[in-house]
Amino acid sequence: MPAQFQYVSLADEIQDKIASGQYRAGDRLPSLRKLHARARLSISTVYQAYIELEKRGLVESRNKSGFFVKARVHGEQTAPKLKLVEPVPKPVNVDALAKVIVEKISEPGIINLGGAMPDPSLLPIKQLTRELKSVSGKDMARLLSLYEHPAGNPELRREIVRRTTGTAKQGMVDEVIITQGCLEAVFLCLRAVAKPGDVIAVESPTFHGLLQLIEDLGMKALEIPTDPQTGISLPHLKDALDRISVEACVFVPTFQNPTGGSMPLEAKEELVELLGEREIPIIEDDIYGDLYFGETRPAALKSFDRRGMVLFCSSFSKTLSSGLRVGWTLPGKFTERVIRMKCNTNISSASLPQHVIAQYLKNGAYERHLRRLRNLLKNNVANMSLALREHFPEDAKLTMPQGGMLIWVELDERVDSFEVYKVAEKEGICFLPGLICSTSNRYRNCIRINCGGTLTPKVEKGIALLGQMIKDFRP
Repeated sequence: MPAQFQYVSLADEIQDKIASGQYRAGDRLPSLRKLHARARLSISTVYQAYIELEKRGLVESRNKSGFFVKARVHGEQTAPKLKLVEPVPKPVNVDALAKVIVEKISEPGIINLGGAMPDPSLLPIKQLTRELKSVSGKDMARLLSLYEHPAGNPELRREIVRRTTGTAKQGMVDEVIITQGCLEAVFLCLRAVAKPGDVIAVESPTFHGLLQLIEDLGMKALEIPTDPQTGISLPHLKDALDRISVEACVFVPTFQNPTGGSMPLEAKEELVELLGEREIPIIEDDIYGDLYFGETRPAALKSFDRRGMVLFCSSFSKTLSSGLRVGWTLPGKFTERVIRMKCNTNISSASLPQHVIAQYLKNGAYERHLRRLRNLLKNNVANMSLALREHFPEDAKLTMPQGGMLIWVELDERVDSFEVYKVAEKEGICFLPGLICSTSNRYRNCIRINCGGTLTPKVEKGIALLGQMIKDFRP
């Protein structure tokens, strides 16, 4: 890498560590000589990196003492903590409010801090268009005129298994069912394992779309306390299962929506064993699993499943295209039931999008794209985190996700984020207020922020305005 870019790369690396909390307010950064030896860069390059961080307003130099993280970057408490909620099965009533908010996110010109989606500029639209144009006339006629197999395009199912396991084992291919996005996968799996009136255990807070599904299916949600950083509380889950009859669980254990947190490896294994012993199905929503910022992909619950009780769900909506609406599920022992549900719902998913994605996966471009996307999202999350700490009240607590594109912000308990939302949307700013992530009017002082877009001057101006609104709502 040219010398003039090495200092920028080093500055970006240190900025990520500040954003993630590895370096906190007031911390002394490594000396020039220490970092020179550790990074194997010249002392002048290290010095340039620190000067760059000063320009970004992240660090300050102190005479004869070195460089320090500026105090304004972090508050005293940086991350939200576990909120204790009493697990009680409840009917769900969030659909009407959620629809209003989701529709607002889609309006043109809006500063979208709410929708959990990557900016189109991060997606391989040109490459997908090229694949679409390459479809021959004969293939196009077939794709447009015939139903696909209910389980989905065989080539696509093989490619999904191949990139998951390294080999397309026929047994696993037969388990893959293609769906209209991840949410339909969860919907079909819920219908396959539960019926109206049944109790479904979910994280608290949880994805509003899941609560809408449970509401539409006439089921009840049982909220289990969930740490915004480390996921669902196993002791609270065990206690709830001892007291309440639970038919199924739906969890997002990796880069959870809305918090961005992930369960540790050991906790995931323990969770699968706990529910497997009780023969309670787990529907695993792993839609963000490929968007990790570390060296390796976090293990899915499905990797610990020995009983066929984990119904794995994912999609390409967060990595390739939301508009193509291609998802999938591996439902374990419930595969035949889910295929039947799929047939009864819409016969099969659209043929053309499946064909396009199958060809894109076969040419090897997907893994290259994912590497680029992860780096871009990692930078987006770091930059957004810094902007939120800059413009939000000092006592705001932020999660520090290691993947995905979501940050969960906990505000002063006296701030009603939905009241803030009403004012913000009139100014063209949209975010997700926390109350729709619960069945019980909880998390009114929380908001979910999307980091799928680049922090442009327009977006930062919107964050600054939103931060001022929040400050104005404090008594």
